[in-house]
Amino acid sequence: MPRGTDTLLLQLFTIFVCAKICGEVFERLSLPAVLGEILAGIALGPYAANIIVPSDSIISLAEIGAIFLLFTVGLETSPHELIRIGGRSLNVAIAGIVLPFVCGLLYLKLHNESTHEAVFVAAAMVATSVGITARILQDMQVLKSRAAQIILGAAVFDDILGMVLLAIVVSVSSGTGVHWLHLGVVIAEAVGFAVFMVYFGPGVVRRMQPGLERLSTLDAPLMLALATCLLLSVAATKIGMAAIIGAFFAGLIFSDYSPEWGLRPRVYGIKEFLAPFFFFTMGARLDIRVFRGNVFVVAVIVSLLALVSKVVGCGLPMLKEGWRDAMKVGVGMTPRGEVALIIALIGLQMNMVSQRAYAIVIFMTGVTTLVPPPLLRYLFRDEIPADPVLIEPEEEHVQMG
Repeated sequence: MPRGTDTLLLQLFTIFVCAKICGEVFERLSLPAVLGEILAGIALGPYAANIIVPSDSIISLAEIGAIFLLFTVGLETSPHELIRIGGRSLNVAIAGIVLPFVCGLLYLKLHNESTHEAVFVAAAMVATSVGITARILQDMQVLKSRAAQIILGAAVFDDILGMVLLAIVVSVSSGTGVHWLHLGVVIAEAVGFAVFMVYFGPGVVRRMQPGLERLSTLDAPLMLALATCLLLSVAATKIGMAAIIGAFFAGLIFSDYSPEWGLRPRVYGIKEFLAPFFFFTMGARLDIRVFRGNVFVVAVIVSLLALVSKVVGCGLPMLKEGWRDAMKVGVGMTPRGEVALIIALIGLQMNMVSQRAYAIVIFMTGVTTLVPPPLLRYLFRDEIPADPVLIEPEEEHVQMG
């Protein structure tokens, strides 16, 4: 065995087992398993017990876990339903970006923070992490509810709009001004990518179906689906979007064919192995030692603003459908995650934010990640199946729209 491989395998074993055990404990407490997996990362990570320090290999594996998590979510999402709720999801996404950004920017400027730091922290406050919410909704088996579908649709728009906002922030902060031509190209690429995947992607798969049936490769449809997932993840990053959004669209275009080809149970098995690494590493990145004195106070206030502004901003467009659905969507859009951390990291690498501001974003990300799961469990309590349905039977797939 190559030198170092045994150490990596031991770390993978420790992370997987500890994450699953903590997830099981939280499930028995009627809390989402993802919360336990994140807390396992905090407890065993480099800033607490220092038992596991995620290496580049583990972080890469965690990112692949997020990709397959969103791929399985896409397999459970009907393109027809996403089209039907597209207008409402767009309204939710826009309101959920404007209000947190304005609230964060105003507070930090009133607190005499530098403009560059205030802008980057405020930009990090707008980024919804669809991976966390999707895992929670999936665990509760409520992905097919209207509120869950609106959350997923809004998260896609949120990612597109968030990348546009980041491009503007980087351009302004670097002093070069906004490159409108480049920005227009980025917007056109992102919108074109989303429109093609939703409206034309399923048709492309349908045309390939006869050819797949003639292949002698074992599980040819599954091989095609996995290859498409990886390809679209790469394509999404090339046009400035998150890789997980490409994976979501990959699942989306295969969702109509999942029952016939039996895709979900097999992809679900891959996801169940890889996803815990993603949530563990998210917890391991939270440094609980840097929050002292004034930094802690500012971090708490920014976190509260991030929670309240997202709930209010995303909930307002849903009020016509009742306060309960408004709260479901608002709370479902509150988790920040890898996107917020990426924004803060870019600011740090550009010397636009200090370690102090970076710590505030990490704290805000941690709080907004840990608070929503129990709230979502409570808000969706009437829709959670009394008897959990195993993932194997593809008959549970219900065509929506």
